[in-house]
Amino acid sequence: MSKRQYDESDVRVRPSRGSRPRTKTRPTHDDAATAMVVSVDRGRWGCVLEDDQDVRVVCMRARELGRTPIVVGDDVSVVGDLSGKPDTLARIVRVAPRRTVLRRTADDTDPYERIVVANADQLLIVTALADPPPRTGFVERALAAAYVGGLQPVLCLTKGDLADPELFRSAFSDLDLPVLLAGRDDPLEPAQKLLAGKVTALIGHSGVGKSTLVNRLVPDAYRATAVVSGVGKGRHTSTQSVVLPLPGGGWVVDTPGIRSFGLAHIGPEDVIGAFEDLSEAIEKCPRGCTHLGPPADPECALDALTGQHHRRAMAVRELIAALSVANHWD
Repeated sequence: MSKRQYDESDVRVRPSRGSRPRTKTRPTHDDAATAMVVSVDRGRWGCVLEDDQDVRVVCMRARELGRTPIVVGDDVSVVGDLSGKPDTLARIVRVAPRRTVLRRTADDTDPYERIVVANADQLLIVTALADPPPRTGFVERALAAAYVGGLQPVLCLTKGDLADPELFRSAFSDLDLPVLLAGRDDPLEPAQKLLAGKVTALIGHSGVGKSTLVNRLVPDAYRATAVVSGVGKGRHTSTQSVVLPLPGGGWVVDTPGIRSFGLAHIGPEDVIGAFEDLSEAIEKCPRGCTHLGPPADPECALDALTGQHHRRAMAVRELIAALSVANHWD
């Protein structure tokens, strides 16, 4: 028997893992659809398509985004199955730059910022006039966060049948702060007109009537919240913000009741910088000016303003003074 002759065709070589050609070119996703994030739940994002707002798509975050934060209100680009049918999943491949951001921290010493909502036009600060009694400090903190984040704040007063709203609303009159009376017995038309066509975030302590207002604005809001926030996993996210469509156009962002509103990420000049006329004025202040006026700052440029600018400056100064005590801005 002759011996078999072997050649190279008899040798089987497994290619190494690094031998496959790889490319760093990422897909451009030119066909991606634009959507808005309306809910977040355990690594899944509920999105509503810009072209068809009746379609809600459950999405995951594309690998190329890494740990890019995606929050309620974000404008995103999505690809994949956009039918919105049960058990379908799309991907978020891009997050657009945010126009506005409402941030808070757990307390005034916590360096970690939490984004409550992105791209909201307005912040409705819901406050009860009684039961529970109104808290000026909470409103002041919400105002500062709204000014710095680029949102238009609106003071929304509820339970006006239990107390006169004039005394509380007068505390903020010099800030040109819009005030909305939206208690259970107040007509709904002013609120509907103010919110129409805009994205409005609602914040407030538990028990102030925020849920009652949401239910009046959005018929069958509980069912709508379950659809939006479940994002395909069958769980209502009561601890997360959700975006709900208004019947007349526009959106409301229903946020959970807030126990604390920390401002560790905000300083005095951040608040002043939100007002163009005041921001220009403090450029003439001496170095180290805290903008609180005499006797600490006898040469503060805000004191040189006149008319409406001066009234606004004094109101902002009072706001800063109130926040400085808790935040140790001095």
